[in-house]
Amino acid sequence: MSLTLLRHAAPAMEFHGRYIGHTDIPIDPELFTPITLPHDYDRVYSSDLTRCTQTLQQLGYRDFEIDARLREVRFKKQFEGKNFAEIEQTAEYDPCFLESQERWHDFVCDESSTAFRGRLASFLDDLPREQNILVCAHAGTIAEMLSLLKVSPKRLGYLEYTIVTVK
Repeated sequence: MSLTLLRHAAPAMEFHGRYIGHTDIPIDPELFTPITLPHDYDRVYSSDLTRCTQTLQQLGYRDFEIDARLREVRFKKQFEGKNFAEIEQTAEYDPCFLESQERWHDFVCDESSTAFRGRLASFLDDLPREQNILVCAHAGTIAEMLSLLKVSPKRLGYLEYTIVTVK
């Protein structure tokens, strides 16, 4: 299977650099620059959040499957919508949380890393093999999927993609 992982288009500038996990915000049409993807796809999947479905629609895709398992990780309510500088100023912040990705995850996320990885592994396991597949999702979701596929995680910018061959 050839798997193209596409990060959604940019939301409004006010959301850039913020932890917006499950917050359902639209893309900013003013920041949208059309791209051409390298394949025709047998199947196209999207997170159920608007920024992903709108991205696919703007790129001309109409026939795609929505799957909530592709959502970004769920952040704790007190951190959702904040940027790092704002989180750093909270009373509960401790620099030791930056010592490992797992400690940071446990600090800012309301969803355990086990649950996050589990729902993404479930999605990957359900994909049909021997097809070209496009997935539109979120930066953290894509990084975690790459980790599950044993591919070096990449932080993708808005509307950037990576292609993985899955055997």
